[in-house]
Amino acid sequence: MYQTTLNQQPATIDFTTNGPLLNSEPFHWDLVRITDRTFHIIHQNKSYTAEVLEMNQAEKTVSLKINGHLHQVQLKDRFDLLLETMGMSNAASKKINELKAPMPGMIVGISVQPGDVVKKGDSLLILEAMKMENVLKAPSDAVIKTIRPSKGDRVEKGQLLVEFD
Repeated sequence: MYQTTLNQQPATIDFTTNGPLLNSEPFHWDLVRITDRTFHIIHQNKSYTAEVLEMNQAEKTVSLKINGHLHQVQLKDRFDLLLETMGMSNAASKKINELKAPMPGMIVGISVQPGDVVKKGDSLLILEAMKMENVLKAPSDAVIKTIRPSKGDRVEKGQLLVEFD
């Protein structure tokens, strides 16, 4: 089951062995793939050309152009819907304001300084633990506010290392 927004209206799509259901109603269509990103669809005797412009799997969004009109689609699978009913739907999207040490060790490298703009996945610090170097990366796009340890400092698990704006 997927929940999405079509024409600014919530819609539920279920894929069953008998074909798709749109809002619990059978959805009959003829679909032909033209290219990897372009499809020809016939639904209720009307012809549509659909092009997938962008698909962001991490954010579960799809940008479509259908007969020249742009559509942004937000997908929610059964796990997203379950998290929503539990009041945890935006837990993953909360801004992270700090980075803490995942284990005890020694800071052997610092790649950033206060005021630097970082992207998710950028290297921030190198933590040596158990004779291995661990690259600590930015958890999201942010601006470095402060860096607590200095190169050569020993840190404990859970110790605050970096604060973000």
